[in-house]
Amino acid sequence: MTSLPRLERSGSATLLLVDDEPFVIRGGELGNSSAERAYLTPFWPRLVGMGLNAVVAPVYWDAVEPAEGEFDWTTVDELLEDAAAHGMRLVLLWFGSWKNSMSCYAPGWVKADVARFPRARTSRGVPLEILSPFAAANRDADAAAFAALMAHLRDVDDESTVVMVQVENEIGMIPEARDRTPEAEAAWAAPVPAALLEALGRQETGTWTEVFGDSFATEEIFQAWAFAQYVQVVTAAGKAELALPMYTNAALVRPGAQPGQYPSAGPLPHLAEVWRAGAPALDFIAPDIYFPNFAHWADAYVASGNPLFVPEALRSVDAAANALYAFGKHGAMGFSPFGIESVEGNEAAMIAGAYDVVAQLTPLIAEHAGDGTMTGLLPPADDMRTPHRTRLADLVLEATYERVPAPSLADGVINETGQAAGTTKLPAAAIVIRTGPDELVVAGIGVTITFHTPEHGPEVVGILACEEGRYAEDGTWERLRRLNGDQTHQGRHVRLEPGRFTVQRVSLYRYA
Repeated sequence: MTSLPRLERSGSATLLLVDDEPFVIRGGELGNSSAERAYLTPFWPRLVGMGLNAVVAPVYWDAVEPAEGEFDWTTVDELLEDAAAHGMRLVLLWFGSWKNSMSCYAPGWVKADVARFPRARTSRGVPLEILSPFAAANRDADAAAFAALMAHLRDVDDESTVVMVQVENEIGMIPEARDRTPEAEAAWAAPVPAALLEALGRQETGTWTEVFGDSFATEEIFQAWAFAQYVQVVTAAGKAELALPMYTNAALVRPGAQPGQYPSAGPLPHLAEVWRAGAPALDFIAPDIYFPNFAHWADAYVASGNPLFVPEALRSVDAAANALYAFGKHGAMGFSPFGIESVEGNEAAMIAGAYDVVAQLTPLIAEHAGDGTMTGLLPPADDMRTPHRTRLADLVLEATYERVPAPSLADGVINETGQAAGTTKLPAAAIVIRTGPDELVVAGIGVTITFHTPEHGPEVVGILACEEGRYAEDGTWERLRRLNGDQTHQGRHVRLEPGRFTVQRVSLYRYA
């Protein structure tokens, strides 16, 4: 192993470096029970065909430590071998104490010994299938197993097949906002830790209710601190063996839900400061985005001070559009639809098209991430009546989106009537990169863009030249055709056709 994969800040974004080069994860997460060789073998060609360069795959605590202190690395080693054989990197998911809130992947020797490894309890004293984060024995057993995993990777993964590791999975407390074990109740009655008060900028001291008030929100902060402190110990134990980038992920909040009605206290945007203070060994927190308002949640995680990596996303044709938005708008480290081995047909074709664009643009994405010269375009709503306006410094982009195939009109002319030839919904999104003052790369599908000055003043922004092409593996531009005519509506717009991913280089000029 030469140099370990690592994170490096670039402007307001963060890059993942592998072998000292930027690595953008064109990923897919396997289904929870799909990571074993006997099952996964026939799916590898499909993953390669979709243009993936990384697979996000679980490691099961109960499988690797069937008896306390006795480890079986067969499933891990086979995953490493098969990923490398297909030219893939891995992001490993540690299914340890919690997976989707529950402790279903804890080994049998943990589950069966309730006295030693206590469960969380409700306000009525009912035990849950959730290991209590207030029990040191739970934490230490998990930390020891995770450290053993990382030590094993250190010994066998000489080629850095594993580039990142997720610690736990969708941690959260449910159906109540906080644990009620005796240890939890004692912590609830104790003063709020000084480290948390300092991180939140709070001057007052006292118990949790004295500082934050008596509410479900306070209970969630309390529980988040406990989860984060637990994850800190597990993460630090693993990094002591092999210091790969590490994060943990969250199931998101449904609209209107209150703490306890969703997996509460996980690494959510409104709890980001609590998690940063409680688990500083984590490099970032990440969202699993299954809701249709993808941009809202991606933006929220970046606004809360995190780089963006989406380890789980809804698998649909819109996954392709969401990927382009994540990379273009936020210079994301990676994107990963869930259940990737089950994706086929049009959904697989759309992901392959989007990932082909991302693969071509990876050097540009890395160069422009976080410097204000790149953005992503995604429909803000299904029924947009006016163009979607986005600003890149002194240039305003007005975008409209075509999500169904247009009628057969003159070659390349925009469907101005809005009439649909069919009802098949297609993705619509774009990455726009300003490579010079009036030079852009525009790539994606189903988006038409016009260009303006911020004030819509007398100066007009016109299209000097537009060409469609590809970036070769060495980064050189290969033109396929010039588009100065019907395809640009006689110089009035840039159009990425619906149903087909394209990359275009555009030169602008200004006149009054």
